[in-house]
Amino acid sequence: MFKKLMMLFVLCANLSPAFAADTQTILKAADRFRLNADAVQINTRILLYKNDKLDKEREYTVFLKPGRRSLVLFRHASERGQKMLMLDDKFWIVMPKSRRPIRVTAMQKLLGEASAGDIATMTWAEDYDARLVRETTVDNAPALILALSATRKDVTYKRIELTVAKQDSRPLKADLYVSSGKLAKRATFTTAPRNGHDQVISTTLIDAIRKNRKTVIEYQGVTPRDIEDKYFNPMFLVRNSLDDLQP
Repeated sequence: MFKKLMMLFVLCANLSPAFAADTQTILKAADRFRLNADAVQINTRILLYKNDKLDKEREYTVFLKPGRRSLVLFRHASERGQKMLMLDDKFWIVMPKSRRPIRVTAMQKLLGEASAGDIATMTWAEDYDARLVRETTVDNAPALILALSATRKDVTYKRIELTVAKQDSRPLKADLYVSSGKLAKRATFTTAPRNGHDQVISTTLIDAIRKNRKTVIEYQGVTPRDIEDKYFNPMFLVRNSLDDLQP
């Protein structure tokens, strides 16, 4: 026991300055690679691959506002007119000509491994507490592994093991766990220059069991846009087509 305590003491004494940093600050810095403003419009395409061959694809326009508010408009011909709304922890789907919204969960699949929560939420710092676990390397570059624990009951994933670059906190990969403790998906993030700074341009989701399938979420454009609060009302979505929000 004494030996284990001494090993722990030595480990803590030799931690780099990054381990002493505020982990929530690191998490917020990682978020900034996914969103460049508080209120945005994101044009999104989802690609489903089976055995490395493209099987299906869908397009969505996503509007995000502070306070965990998201509106998703379905753009594919087979889904056109459908809308999805997230208010805090609550999700609804509105079908064309329906008289009332339908409650769904954050894990409701939209296509392949992409769920409602994967599309409607783009920040971690609002929903998770972060703990720095250890340093590692990814592609021969220093990286940090963070353990994220959900602070809300109905988030998409109960726990996330997130790896970020040590230099600038850009997200590199993540293991995503559901409430049962089961590993649901493995995610990797691709960044590239856009609008003058690096941004996440795509997320690849791999099924932890059916590994012959992968889903790629492409963020084709992230533009600051603050739409009116009236659009974040389920009954307003039932009564209106939202043609005025066409991208």
